[in-house]
Amino acid sequence: MLAYVARRLFYGAFVVLGVLFFLFLLFFAVTNPDDIARKALGEKAPAEALEVWKANHGYDRALWPWQDFSDNMLFEHYRSMLSFDFGRSDIDDVPIVERIRAGIGASLALTVPLFGSGLVVGIVLSLFVAVFRETYIDRMGVFLCVLAMSVSILLYIVGAQFLIAKLLRWFPISGFDPTPSVMWRFLALPVLVGVTAQFGSDVRFYRTVFVEEANRDYVRTARAKGCGEGRIMLGHVLRNAMIPILTQVVLAIPFLFTGSLLLESFFGIPGLGSLTVDAIQGNDFSTLRTMVYVGSLLFVVAQVLTDVSYSLADPRVRLE
Repeated sequence: MLAYVARRLFYGAFVVLGVLFFLFLLFFAVTNPDDIARKALGEKAPAEALEVWKANHGYDRALWPWQDFSDNMLFEHYRSMLSFDFGRSDIDDVPIVERIRAGIGASLALTVPLFGSGLVVGIVLSLFVAVFRETYIDRMGVFLCVLAMSVSILLYIVGAQFLIAKLLRWFPISGFDPTPSVMWRFLALPVLVGVTAQFGSDVRFYRTVFVEEANRDYVRTARAKGCGEGRIMLGHVLRNAMIPILTQVVLAIPFLFTGSLLLESFFGIPGLGSLTVDAIQGNDFSTLRTMVYVGSLLFVVAQVLTDVSYSLADPRVRLE
C-alpha cells in the first residue's frame, strides 16, 4: 500500500505543477502586469505609481526564463507557491497567510455541520426510499429529488432569507459572531439552506446505489433466511454500498477547508469562500491563485485518501 500511495502522490505532484503553470498563464501571461497594477491603483494612476507598485509586488521581472534566466516571474511563481510563501494581497498588502488563518475557522464552522448534516439526511432518506422501491413512495421521492435539483441554490438562499429571516425573524439574515453561545444562530440558516439545496442530488445518487445493492444475490439469500428488511438495509446493503459513498464523502473533504463560495458571500460569513469571492471581485490575483493552489493540493490528497479508504471499507480491494 505504501508503494501505491507514494506513486499516487508522485503523479499528484505533476498535477499540481500543471495547475501552477496554468495559473501562471492565466494570471501573468494572458493578463498583463500593467493591467493588474491599474486594477489595484485605478485606471488614472500615473505611470510612475504603476512601476512602483509592480516593483513592490514583484511584477516588474521578466516573464519567461529565456528573457532573464536568473530573475523571472515563472521561477518566482513556482518558488513562492511550492514553499508556501504566498506573499501579500494585491489590494491592501495584507499577508495572505494571515487572511487564510483568519478565515479557516469560520469556513469550518459552516462546512463541517453542513457536511455532516447533509450526509446523514442523504443516507437516511435514501435508505427510506430504497425500502419502498417501485412504490408510490419511491416515485414521489425521486420526483421531489429531481424537483429540488432543478432549483438554483440562489433561490433557496433568497427565499430562506426573506421567509425565515425577514418575515419570521427566527435567525439573522446575515453576519457572523464567533462567540460559541451565539454562533449557531448565524450558522443555522446557511446550514439549512445548504442541506436543502444538496439533498436532492445526494438522495437520488444514494438511492440508486442502495437499490442496485438491494437486487444482489446475497440480499435475496438473506431475505430467504428470514432477515428483516431493516436489518438487510442497514447490515448488508449499507455496508456493501460504502465504496460509492466513500467516493462522495472523501472528495468533499477539500471543500470543507476552502469554504462555500455562495453561502459565505450571501450570509456574510468571513471564511475562505468569502475571501475567494472578494479576490475575484477585487481582481486580487495573488490571493486568488493561492486559493486555487491550496484547493488543488487538497484535492490531490483527497483522491489518495479515497483509494486508501476503499481498501479499509472492502477487504477485497488491494492497492498495488
